[in-house]
Amino acid sequence: MQNKPFDIIKRGTEEIINEDTLIKKLMSSKPLTIKAGFDPTAPDLHLGHTVLLNKLRQFQDLGHNVIFLIGDFTATIGDPTGKTELRPVLSVSEVKKNAETYKKQVFKILDKNKTIIKFNSEWLSKLSSEKLIQIIGSYSVARMLERDDFKKRFKSNQNISIKEFIYPILQGYDSVVLEADIELGGTDQKFNLLMGRYFQSIEKPNDEDAKQVVITLPLLEGLDGIKKMSKSLGNYIAIDDSPKDMFGKIMSISDELMWKYYEILSALTLEEIGILKQNANDNKINPRDIKLDLGIEIVSKFYDKDIANEAKTEFLNVFQKNKNPDKLDLIEINAMPLPNILKEIGFVSSTSEARRLIEQNALKINEKTVNLIDTVLKDGTYLLKLGKKKFIKVKIINK
Repeated sequence: MQNKPFDIIKRGTEEIINEDTLIKKLMSSKPLTIKAGFDPTAPDLHLGHTVLLNKLRQFQDLGHNVIFLIGDFTATIGDPTGKTELRPVLSVSEVKKNAETYKKQVFKILDKNKTIIKFNSEWLSKLSSEKLIQIIGSYSVARMLERDDFKKRFKSNQNISIKEFIYPILQGYDSVVLEADIELGGTDQKFNLLMGRYFQSIEKPNDEDAKQVVITLPLLEGLDGIKKMSKSLGNYIAIDDSPKDMFGKIMSISDELMWKYYEILSALTLEEIGILKQNANDNKINPRDIKLDLGIEIVSKFYDKDIANEAKTEFLNVFQKNKNPDKLDLIEINAMPLPNILKEIGFVSSTSEARRLIEQNALKINEKTVNLIDTVLKDGTYLLKLGKKKFIKVKIINK
């Protein structure tokens, strides 16, 4: 059974730089300052973010101080990590709007009373030109081009903006200002995290303990099972998703990916997960049932056990017993061609996709298959079902 602070923190991490220093810091009676930065480039936090948030919560439970750093200043620059080209610049108003949603969502996991929320515009926007040049000038272009994504772009003659060089430098300077003892990030953030150690060593060159410990955590693949969970890719499970949507998305992941979700997101021990996996391999338990339990656990974290069980029941009714959901949204829309209706209610991304699905007999209206794209819906309320997963009631109004 894991009961030592180091064992608790180490579980699920990819790399710790370095372990000896972390052990020393954890053994100290002094509460540590743990930093994790989030750029508010999109309004929703998703399960991929919770990998870091869960680890931050562990530090809080051990009595340490967590700084949830919202990179409102650096978000206007854009993190170049993993990018093959310059990211679009967000406006200040977009950043502020997204940051507000982060503040509301983060406390579904973190302890509000033990969390300090900071915005890096508090200090970065106040840097003088002289200070900014001093900070930037302390790092070389040669070292910057050692970074893998920059190296690839440089060799392929792809554009690299000087502004992109500044991003990791400012992230590193955040650690100096916050006097971070530990910084967390995904494996793709290692270069940026090490920048914090670099700038702390400049500030206190003779104090090895002043350098933050860097902890990298695995990236969580999205619903496609291939790419990192991302809102821009549409392969994400938002922590603000409805219980039924969250449960349904969890059930849609592959059996293989399910085990990684268990290892990263579940409270089960690795031994318990290993037993489940062995039982599945020995055909003693259906992987679907194991996935149902995962859905219950994850939905319960953001809602509660009763709501999670309701989501499970609805999922089983809809996808196994071919029943309609107990509760359906009702949307009022003006009369329009059927493909436009499907796009308007969010069932499809384009009318061409809607026409294709209609012609493939994927659409049912009031439980009857409709395969004519020129079908006209008169005034009234209709139950629309597209495929096996999309249900809604629409009230058509002819104006």
